Amino acid sequence: MPDNINHQRRHLLLGAAALSAGVLPAVPASAAEPLKIGLIVPMSGPFASTGRQIEAAVKLYLQQNGASVAGRPVEILLKDDGGVAPDVTKRLAQELVSRDKVQVLAGFGLTPLAFAAAPVATQAKVPMIVMAAATSVIPQRSPYIVRTGFTLAQVTAPMAQWAARNKIRNVVTLVSDYGPGLDAEKVFVKDFAEGGGKVGDSLRAPLRNPDYAPFLARVKDLKPDALFVFVPSGEGAAVLKQFTERGLAAAGIRLICTGDVLDDDLMASIGPAAAGVVSSHHYSAAHPSAENKAYVEAFGKANKGMRPNFHSVGAYDGMHLLYQALKQTRGDSNGDKLLAAMKGMAWTSVRGPVSIDAATRDIVQTVYIRRAEQSGAAWYNVEFDQAEKVRDPGV
Repeated sequence: MPDNINHQRRHLLLGAAALSAGVLPAVPASAAEPLKIGLIVPMSGPFASTGRQIEAAVKLYLQQNGASVAGRPVEILLKDDGGVAPDVTKRLAQELVSRDKVQVLAGFGLTPLAFAAAPVATQAKVPMIVMAAATSVIPQRSPYIVRTGFTLAQVTAPMAQWAARNKIRNVVTLVSDYGPGLDAEKVFVKDFAEGGGKVGDSLRAPLRNPDYAPFLARVKDLKPDALFVFVPSGEGAAVLKQFTERGLAAAGIRLICTGDVLDDDLMASIGPAAAGVVSSHHYSAAHPSAENKAYVEAFGKANKGMRPNFHSVGAYDGMHLLYQALKQTRGDSNGDKLLAAMKGMAWTSVRGPVSIDAATRDIVQTVYIRRAEQSGAAWYNVEFDQAEKVRDPGV
């Protein structure tokens, strides 16, 4: 972990009008105590795109809904954990709770980082809104965790079922070797086999500094009908590039995947290599709802044309969940009261209808089957099928 991570961390307060360093103007003594939210995300390192999307979505939510709720001014304390060192994430969570007195923790780009912060949330009885990390068991690590993003198992099962229904009989799986990847592998193998398919081999690439070439060479030798891939957001461009360059597409091997591979934030860099690739996910910037069209337009205007991705939606909905819970508690930020208000909550998201399962504290949502298509000069994941009210299947 570079020594300069501590120097790169930013302690920012997000207002409704703009993101600015330092402290927001002091509120009068008679005003309600500010609600402090500790937002821990990777703003540097290999997964910085995740942090950038989450930061932008939180800022947009505050711009659109105000920097106060239920009479409480809202302050966001943004911390960069670098994305790869759980001990850094845990230390930041501890500092936010003990020194900065935050009432809510949020963000968490990858599963090991969410695991590291979970005991802090439990001990402090502080709600922890997981906006990105996607291993199934995350909510089980603390009774104070609520997830507004997704789980890999949740979005993988519909892909396996679709493949089995669409004359794909023999598949090799390739996943990143950590929690979400193992979840995706297990669920795909199970559901694909139940649909009559066969998995010829299951390959796992290292999370840090992966080299996909030897794995793709193995796939080409096995000659499956399709290769199923999961890699975390940020790695998809490398996989698609090597898949094409090494002749797998030319050999007639299809690539199917979860939406992390075809991250909307990366579609411009992936370009024609994405053509025709079918994926399953809970959000696409091309989702045709009126709510999403307005969101994509506002997000782009606020961020110099940047396209929102699925991590942005996890963050945007995380803020919505918190605001609605605070309205129900009339501004009371007691952790147990906020958790009680969040459980079972349902709303229409920009991604479609969602709810928080009262028993598991995990999100229930529609999962879409999409095909990568060109529209003008841009590439999008266009939805053509869906599975509704999908819960995490557990692994």
